[in-house]
Amino acid sequence: MTEAILLVGGQGTRLRPVTVNTPKPMVPAAGVPFLAHQIARAAAAGVTHIVMATCYLAEVFEPYFGDGSDFGISLEYVVEDEPLGTGGAIRNAAQRLTGGPDSPVLVFNGDILTGLDIAGLVESHQAADADVSLHLVRVEDPRAFGLVPTDADGRVLAFTEKPETPEEIITDQINAGCYVFRRSVIDSIPAGRPVSVERETFPGLLASGAKLHGVTEDTYWLDLGKPESFVQASADLVRGIVSSPAVPGPRGEALVLPGAQVAEGAKLTGGTVVGAGARIESGAVVQGSIVLDGAILGADTVVNASLIGAGASVGSRTVVTGAVIGDGAVVGADNELRAGVRVWCEAELPDAAVRFSSDR
Repeated sequence: MTEAILLVGGQGTRLRPVTVNTPKPMVPAAGVPFLAHQIARAAAAGVTHIVMATCYLAEVFEPYFGDGSDFGISLEYVVEDEPLGTGGAIRNAAQRLTGGPDSPVLVFNGDILTGLDIAGLVESHQAADADVSLHLVRVEDPRAFGLVPTDADGRVLAFTEKPETPEEIITDQINAGCYVFRRSVIDSIPAGRPVSVERETFPGLLASGAKLHGVTEDTYWLDLGKPESFVQASADLVRGIVSSPAVPGPRGEALVLPGAQVAEGAKLTGGTVVGAGARIESGAVVQGSIVLDGAILGADTVVNASLIGAGASVGSRTVVTGAVIGDGAVVGADNELRAGVRVWCEAELPDAAVRFSSDR
């Protein structure tokens, strides 16, 4: 297996304001754009040619990744003029594939972090002589995902997209967003219109008698759709809970990129990343967070499980917990931001303007 399609066309609306200026796959996690981790892991598994299916802010991908030679692969880009859905994007990108009709094609999403054995998934696909193989994971609460029950041999029995009633929850196995297609199956997807692979392609293949194979692997898996998940993924990469060849430094409690300034007396833990040119002042405590390039955390700030946007500043003694500060935002001193607060890009918050507790 040498070819793959990487789906990176989504707008990342659930991550706003993080994705106002940057498409979700290009937001830094563990010091590099999240997409770098996926490409590096695919390359390590033997993929040599990736076609990137882009749409939203498509112009930012190629200047960073180029022809893929830095990753030891060949990388091409296909741009959708209008969003085509997952199936439509796969069909549209297939024009750049070079393999024959029976060649396996890896397809994966630009917003999933997983410890999946990619080569093992392909081997299982070929051993099963499947038309499509799906990576499945088990979750405690499957209501927000597509359910995929299988028989004892791994053959897919049905698809239930985001069950709405308890009766519809017939398995804890969910679609984990990574597939291996027989090339000829991709070519059968209708071209030139939006197609949902989850709601149209897979159920249609199942109804037609195609062989769909599920590979359930108990491994690390995280959907990066929400800010808290994205921040957790970055921290887990820094700490080595899930591995990636693209992490630009040793695993540990913190990753400080070149050009960042961290004052004596500041404390960084929990997989925190401090971006290039960022400044952390004395007494600041930062745990499990992302501080992007050029951001400033004032003296005695406390930042926990949060994302601080590029060029943003947070004033002295401000507490930020489970929050997102957009690019270029200015948060004054003595504020208290908690519980999913999102401060928009370039917004300005005066000193002591927001609190969740009484005056100290």
